[in-house]
Amino acid sequence: MSVENQRLRRAKKSRSKMAELNVTRLTVFRSNSNIYAQIIDGNDNKIIATASTLEADVKKKFKSKSRSNVDAAVEIGKRIAEKAVKAGVKTVAFDRSGYKYHGRIKALADAARENGLTF
Repeated sequence: MSVENQRLRRAKKSRSKMAELNVTRLTVFRSNSNIYAQIIDGNDNKIIATASTLEADVKKKFKSKSRSNVDAAVEIGKRIAEKAVKAGVKTVAFDRSGYKYHGRIKALADAARENGLTF
């Protein structure tokens, strides 16, 4: 079984529990060059807010090689929390998409907590 399949298997397990509880979730995806976050409504699976290192403001702030480091993850966590609070969402479940809670994922989660989200 490949590493990607193992990650997706872990993600499927946690997402099924979140779907069962109908909770709004903060979903994170990381690639080698960027990091993405979305707030997804638990009832009808609509995207409420998004943030990524591909946004123009973030691209200007970080060079291409530094858009996938911990500093960029902190910025994305801050931006997604601000957008979620503006949309009226304060409580979410953290969907780490099967990634370990370490490094960029942990930095994004901590920044989101510091800026108004609870999970």
